[in-house]
Amino acid sequence: LANPRRPLATPAVFGARQGGYSAPSHFPVAWADAAAMARDLAACGNDLEAPALSLCPEIGAVLAALRALPGCLLARMSGSGATCFGLFATPEAAHAAAARLPPAWWGWGGGFTNGPFAAY
Repeated sequence: LANPRRPLATPAVFGARQGGYSAPSHFPVAWADAAAMARDLAACGNDLEAPALSLCPEIGAVLAALRALPGCLLARMSGSGATCFGLFATPEAAHAAAARLPPAWWGWGGGFTNGPFAAY
């Protein structure tokens, strides 16, 4: 997880949004591995990313930094922003990646602890 430490109000993001919403996505109950999860999620988008970027351009820098990290399988904005996430094959890889984020940002790296993702 990474956040540029820039406030971004959810109502403002929804207010800046235009157009319809994407159709709901359907996912398996669990994935075989992080790469399979990343492939499925790569086919989806976040309808709030464009308006969030228009209000907080720093999100673009966060996404670019996550995507450039070694082993990043997928990077996306979470919800209405400004927090973004990167998916990595292992908790150790995620932890190592988080350590490489700019110190001015808030960041965290690790694995899932419960649910269908507990193995990652």
